[in-house]
Formats: sequence, structure tokens, C-alpha cells
Amino acid sequence: MAGIYVHFPFCRERCSYCDFYSQTGGDWDAYVKALETEAALRKNFLKGVPPRTIYFGGGTPSLLPITALQRTVEALRRNFDLSEVEEFTMEANPDDVTAASAGEWLAMGVTRLSMGVQSFDDSHLRTMRRRHTAEGAGKALRAAREAGFDNISIDLIFGFTGLSDEQWEDGIARALALGADHISCYQMTGRYASEDEEQCRRQYLRLQELLSKAGFRQYEVSNYCRPGRESLHNGSYWKRDAYLGLGAAAHSFDGDRGRFWNISDMKAYCAGSALRGETLTDEDIFTERVMLGLRTAEGVEASLLKDVTELSGLLGEGLLEEIGGRIRVPSPYLFISDWIIGRLLL
Repeated sequence: MAGIYVHFPFCRERCSYCDFYSQTGGDWDAYVKALETEAALRKNFLKGVPPRTIYFGGGTPSLLPITALQRTVEALRRNFDLSEVEEFTMEANPDDVTAASAGEWLAMGVTRLSMGVQSFDDSHLRTMRRRHTAEGAGKALRAAREAGFDNISIDLIFGFTGLSDEQWEDGIARALALGADHISCYQMTGRYASEDEEQCRRQYLRLQELLSKAGFRQYEVSNYCRPGRESLHNGSYWKRDAYLGLGAAAHSFDGDRGRFWNISDMKAYCAGSALRGETLTDEDIFTERVMLGLRTAEGVEASLLKDVTELSGLLGEGLLEEIGGRIRVPSPYLFISDWIIGRLLL
């Protein structure tokens, strides 16, 4: 399955925890022109395979005027066969979501909205330098529903200084009450990360418990959904499917050995900075397959790990399990999956 990712590195304000490339301000028109040029130059990257997913990420794509977003979609349509697209996701800040704006995005072809809620506590949102309030997040989700979106994902963050277990459970309850179809939950990193690792683990396990009771399926370390609402686009990353990334800092993969990326500098990108790339070795490919596969509930084929010496020990300790010819990390241990994978690959 092939996909196209377009990066819009524009933000009204930088969030305190964000590591993605973005900047406040910038020339939207020049950037979209550069996207149009790159789409034309790289129209053969997917080797004629029609993409099944499109993802507009950032940054904050919802900041751009609808005309700029429409121009980008038209550039994709001119250069790629979009007849088989099943999912078109756009990231949005809750502050930008109204029934009118959501209606415009739907008319443009967006089928799935991903909103960066992060917290339902206003004091935490202020610390994170988020623009919206908890009440505003609720209004945004209801407005998107009113406009016609039937596939809405929200992001939440746990494991940060000042987040009590009670506040975390309340945030999960509010997300469920609003009827989100998909919930992505990430542990805080950096200077705001909690130093209480046991509390972080407890919050993660409570998340698993509450979402499972609500009918959500955990299909990846950080991702949960109602039946049939998995992110097809993100799933292609974990399966090592081919995808084309357009825009400053965007990455691409040819589905085999080639990984490529654009410079993380908007001015240099607009000036036509050259694409960077690398060719993966057999060892690189093996490592990627293990690391990406064991992030998911499906795990990896047991045959992939038949020569790995650490496998039997991890199976014996219950840190890995074999079911139906596949190896996976049991649900209670997904919180330490990076450590488990590290041991496996030593």
C-alpha cells in the first residue's frame, strides 16, 4: 500500500514539548508553490502505484487558508492517480475547527480529522502552550461531527510533571464521552516529563484498561481505535510500505532499501534544496522490521527471529509471546517495548 505525506511546518505558537520541525510565521504562498514543484518532480517515486492514503501533517495544516490546501490537493491530483485513496487525514488544532472550516475540508476530500487535544485540563494546556481550552476541544469535536466527519482521532499526552492519576482518568473519560473514534496517547519526553516512571507505567496500564472496557482495540504501542478505525496511513509506516513525503523535513521510503528526506529548513526547501537519502543494508532492514513490527499488536513472523539468541529467554520470561506463528509483545509489557526490543537486538 502506497501513501503520500505532506508536511505543513506552520504554527501560530510552538508547543513546549514539540520536537517536529515547524516555525511560527512564514510565506504560505511560496511554500505551496514549492510543494507544487516537488510533487511534479517526484511524480514517479511511487512507480505508478496509486496511493491509498494521504496525510496532511505538521505543524498545523489547519492554519492554512482553504485555498492553499486546495492548491496542494490539486497538485497531487495532477501528478498522481488518486482514484484509489481510501483515507485522507488532516491534522487540526481544535482552535481552528468550526462547522464551516470542517465542511470545507470535507469538500476538499479529507475523510479523517486528527486533532491535537493533548489534555482536558486548562492549566496543563497553558503549560504546553496550546491555543485551545478543554471546553474548546469539546466544541471542536462536536463541530466536526456536525459538519459530517465520521472518523475523528484525538491525541492525548500522559506521564508529565503535575498530571495526577485522577486527572489522567478524567481526561480519558472526557475523550470517550466526546465520542472519539481513535485515540493516540504519547508519553511526555523532555524537560516536562515526569521522573516517576512507576506513575507513568500506571497511567499507561490504566489507559489500556479503560479504553479496552470502552470497546477500543490497541493496535500499536500508542494507538487505540474503535473497530475499523485504525489509521491506514500510519499502518503503512509500520509495515514498511512505500510512501512519498513532500515538504520541508518530510521523509520518504521506496518500500525496499531507499530512505529519503528533505532539509528541515523552510527557506532552503522553497529555494530547491537537494533531497538527501540513504541505502539500507540487510542488517538495517532486519532491524527496522523487528522494531516496527513489535510496536504493533500483530507483531512479526516467528521465522524472522529464528536465529536471534535472545528470543528464547524473552519468551521464557513472558516478555514476548508466540501466537499463531507470530511473535509479539504482550499487552501489559508494551510500556517497556523499547527495552524489550533493545534486548532482542543485542
